[in-house]
Amino acid sequence: MAKIKSVGSKSTEMALARLLRLERLTGWRRQSRLPGRPDFVFPAQRIALFVDGCFWHGCPRCYRRPGSQRKYWDAKVARNRRRDQTVRRHLRQKGWRVLRVWEHEFKQPIRLAARLRAHLSLEPRRL
Repeated sequence: MAKIKSVGSKSTEMALARLLRLERLTGWRRQSRLPGRPDFVFPAQRIALFVDGCFWHGCPRCYRRPGSQRKYWDAKVARNRRRDQTVRRHLRQKGWRVLRVWEHEFKQPIRLAARLRAHLSLEPRRL
């Protein structure tokens, strides 16, 4: 576990960018300066999209608790989840919708694309 470093989810972010291009879902931007630094932002629909690693964010479906230093890892994942909730609340207060994509969802790209398309096909919000 000591070799696991939190350096971003570059491979999953790139996989999602490829999927968005393949599905011709447009209007997204990367490297936003919104709170929480969403991985993708759809400004017209005011949607902030986060790509969450199953281990780092404690996926309810496939998170496996490490066998050693459990106290440390339990606290680490709990902090990440609390931060996710705080960021989601803050963005919602600013009028943004927040979508989260789990790392395991990339195993079924057709289902993931349909989910994203359903959220993105909504009309842009007018302020």
